Amino acid sequence: MNHHVARTLRPLTLTTLATAGLFMSLCTAPSAGAVTGSPAPECVEYFQSWRYTDVHNGCGDTVAVTVEYTNGQWAPCRVIAPGGWATFSGYGTNGNYVTALRTCDPA
Repeated sequence: MNHHVARTLRPLTLTTLATAGLFMSLCTAPSAGAVTGSPAPECVEYFQSWRYTDVHNGCGDTVAVTVEYTNGQWAPCRVIAPGGWATFSGYGTNGNYVTALRTCDPA
């Protein structure tokens, strides 16, 4: 390999590795709203498709919820007023289905 190609590939390789590391940490890190671990009230329900997961608050009180997926990821914490809706990511083409709704701290 000549020196010009080696000098060109080194920054490209380092950039690729740094980007991959950042992407992996974003994919595996919990959301900013920490999960409390409590299941969401039964009056909060979700409807999922490959593109979106819609969450409806059928409770009389405001709730803060997050969605847990099969790959262990959590969605950002959302505050939903009584009768309100929030939209989260769906299961996508890789089948990352919702496993639970959990309460969370939006702060």
